Amino acid sequence: MHGHRPRTPEADRSRRWFMNTALLTGGVAAVATMTGCSSNSSDTATASSSSGAPNGAPSGGPGGGGNGMGPGQSEVKYADFKGVTTDGTLTDGLYSIHSTDVSTDGIVKAAQAFLDGLSAKERKSCTFDVDDDEWLAWSNVDGYQRKGVRMGDITATKRNLGYALLGAALSADGLTRTRNIMKLNAFLGDYSGGNRDTLTEGAYFFTFMGTPSTTKPWGFQYEGHHVAINFFVLGDQVVMTPTFMGSEPTSATYKGEKITLFKPETKAGLTLLRSLTTAQRAKVISGTKKSGDDMKAGAGQDNAELAYQGLVAKGFTSAQKQNLLDLVRVYVGNMNDGHAEVKMTEVEAHLDATHFYWMGETKDSSAFYYRVHSPVVLIEYDAQSPLAYGTKSGGGMGGPNGTPTQQHIHTVIRTPNGGDYGVDLLKLHLDNDH
Repeated sequence: MHGHRPRTPEADRSRRWFMNTALLTGGVAAVATMTGCSSNSSDTATASSSSGAPNGAPSGGPGGGGNGMGPGQSEVKYADFKGVTTDGTLTDGLYSIHSTDVSTDGIVKAAQAFLDGLSAKERKSCTFDVDDDEWLAWSNVDGYQRKGVRMGDITATKRNLGYALLGAALSADGLTRTRNIMKLNAFLGDYSGGNRDTLTEGAYFFTFMGTPSTTKPWGFQYEGHHVAINFFVLGDQVVMTPTFMGSEPTSATYKGEKITLFKPETKAGLTLLRSLTTAQRAKVISGTKKSGDDMKAGAGQDNAELAYQGLVAKGFTSAQKQNLLDLVRVYVGNMNDGHAEVKMTEVEAHLDATHFYWMGETKDSSAFYYRVHSPVVLIEYDAQSPLAYGTKSGGGMGGPNGTPTQQHIHTVIRTPNGGDYGVDLLKLHLDNDH
């Protein structure tokens, strides 16, 4: 396999475990003393000085609950990947190799154009085998050490080829969300006093698994602070999970542009909840108080066991079912339109087995958590406590004990039962001697 880190896996895990533990036990101040390094030797982040600005701490969220510093000790090797299940047992027969009649030619050409534009050294640094552990080694935290080609270290021409690939793989809305997350990452860097190379628009990395092809399996990963897009391709089939999107803050003005993120996700969740009857809401809304961090299936949680909670949609009215589909579409709709429709058809086929769960208050401005969970889709929305934004005296206290706010939101979408990273499709492909 190609491109392994110069550090040993054991050293990587030890470092990540230390960051997890320090943040959980010491909060923002503990992390502020750490060095957040990227995988590029010229991109070493430094802790900000004691200038009265926030500590420059990562705003991705602490470890624990599968949300954030990870993968850490919970990182799964590709060979050991099972996927998210309700109880450790896979539901078989959910996925198959078939034609979707939605071409991937544009995605393949854009990926090849990007790779062709790289130098030999750059290309070697970002290419891996199709079943490499690198698939699972992603994190939403800024200081996490990443492999691949860093957008800020390549020329504008090469960057534009990278954005063209994202434009082919994503919808217009998905590309805009991704770019706005990057911009607000840079805003946070400025807000935190600068001097953190990981809090910039350029601190995002491409890696490629396999070789772009219209017939053979391959994929790419685009990853950095608060965004991780995993995109697997087999013929004209596409899997774009796990995809993590988040931001702190979620609304700010950057270079004269007012950017607001996660309004559709927030509104669609509230719309579905408010369409339920009082009796239905009583089953959907948990009595558990919303904490500062409730995400269960984030980085490092590829084999998470997560039982269904809340209310199953089988008894929903047609209008309520449509609201549920509209909610799912917000997340699935980050993928290019044709393949998003393919995924929505799959989601709709399991709609009666889809569960909706909620924690927290229900006002427009409330910080809440919700989950949509079926055999073929898992979505989490989590308004979390602040880590670095909200006060010039040192940022907020993150972690489960913090006070959540809509200015720090994490979301993730997964394909349960072995579908993430296209693993199940690749197994089927190999089993059928393709």
